[in-house]
Amino acid sequence: MSFLFGQRPQPSSAEKIAAAEAEVEMVSDMFNRLSDSCHRKCVPADYREGELNKGESVCLDRCASKFFDVNIKVSEKMQSQAAAGGGAGGMGAMGGM
Repeated sequence: MSFLFGQRPQPSSAEKIAAAEAEVEMVSDMFNRLSDSCHRKCVPADYREGELNKGESVCLDRCASKFFDVNIKVSEKMQSQAAAGGGAGGMGAMGGM
């Protein structure tokens, strides 16, 4: 009866599990896109050494940093549009990227 007094009803256990599964899926997808994108940009196709060299390591570090910066900016932009009533057109935080 908490909804009668202005409080939101608590999500059920199944809803919590579904939300957690969706979040794991979203994080896994973002990690896979980050890995694929930065690997293509920073690591040559013909492996010469068993370990990353300094240039590859720096490139991967910068690539990951830029990836997260862009992800944050896109998320903030989408949230501001949703708050203004513009909506996001049904796309996820990184929908078309």
